[in-house]
Amino acid sequence: MTTSPTPSQLASLDDHRLEQFAKGWRTQALRGDRRAFGVAHAFEVERRRRLRESELQQLGPLDPVAPRKPWWKFW
Repeated sequence: MTTSPTPSQLASLDDHRLEQFAKGWRTQALRGDRRAFGVAHAFEVERRRRLRESELQQLGPLDPVAPRKPWWKFW
C-alpha cells in the first residue's frame, strides 16, 4: 500500500495494528521513502484522533462555576 488508506480501511483496524502500521510506515519515511510520508501521516492522524476521543470519554463533568461578581461591587 503506497497510497493513503481510506477512512473505512482505518476504521477496520484495531488500535494495536494501527500503531504497528504507523510505526512501520514512519520508519520507512525516515529512511527516505517519499511515498511513505503520506501513508505514515494518515495512520498517525487516526491514532491521535482515537487517543483524543478515548481521553475525552474518561473526563468527568465539570463542577458548576459560580457567577463572578462585578469588580465595582466591593460588598
